[in-house]
Amino acid sequence: MRAGDSDRQRVADQLKSALDEGRLDLNEYDERVQRAYNARTYGDLDGLLDDLPGTVPEQHAQMQQHAPPQPVAPPQQAWKKDSHTGRHTFGSALTAFLVCTVIWAISSFSSGHAYYFWPAWVLIPVVITAVGALTDRRRNDR
Repeated sequence: MRAGDSDRQRVADQLKSALDEGRLDLNEYDERVQRAYNARTYGDLDGLLDDLPGTVPEQHAQMQQHAPPQPVAPPQQAWKKDSHTGRHTFGSALTAFLVCTVIWAISSFSSGHAYYFWPAWVLIPVVITAVGALTDRRRNDR
């Protein structure tokens, strides 16, 4: 079957990638590109990419194709109710706030003056989660 210009260009592009990766030296690259552009059939293009990784057609490849990753749960599910206690799980955000507060206190104490209370920014997710828990509680009480 006759090869088209796009087929020859695709092979030349793959050869250029192999040259850029250091898999081909300049002389071998030049020789293969000339053969690719002079190819009239697919048979003429065979063998130009066979010894380069990632360029073997999938049906002839020895490696299996990587499975696509499983979808990740949407972010709003990170703060859902805990199935064991029925309460919102904001303990990890509260723990992060407390750890940051301890770090702030130690650094302020060791320097001899109080720094800006930056852990207040870490408190924002805790407050948002607590408000959400109160809202759900009121909704459930109705």
